[in-house]
Amino acid sequence: MTSDQRLKLHQTESAPLMDEKKRWLGKQVDEKLCEPNSDLGVAVAYMLNHWEPLTLFLRLPGAPLDSTIVERALKKAILHRRNSLFYKTQRGARVGDLFMSLIYTCQLSNANPFDYLTALHRNADRLAREPAQWMPWNYSETLASLMPASAGN
Repeated sequence: MTSDQRLKLHQTESAPLMDEKKRWLGKQVDEKLCEPNSDLGVAVAYMLNHWEPLTLFLRLPGAPLDSTIVERALKKAILHRRNSLFYKTQRGARVGDLFMSLIYTCQLSNANPFDYLTALHRNADRLAREPAQWMPWNYSETLASLMPASAGN
């Protein structure tokens, strides 16, 4: 489905359910059906306070339904922070930070980090002249354009 088709589907199928959910949440608060300091009360307050961003998928084409990509990025940063306790020097920590960022950017771009670094090393002169052509998300096209036409046969 296109983003616009998904938006229309969510508006017809999900919007009534979300409206009902908001009414139920409001009833819990208005009729004091749950203790405000209880786990349920805190969750209800959270949802009501964040209703606009939680229902963005009903108004914006292409809005994600979850935050999985953000959670994955945070997990990587937390893992790196824990591992960085073992760096012996500031320079080592900076290099580790650089490689962590590079590896994660490659993963997000569906590029193999080892292959990417190898390509950068082998094409250092071209990289220096045109760095924008050698980003993890477009370096494979750049490499393909360097291949002779007969190499594919």
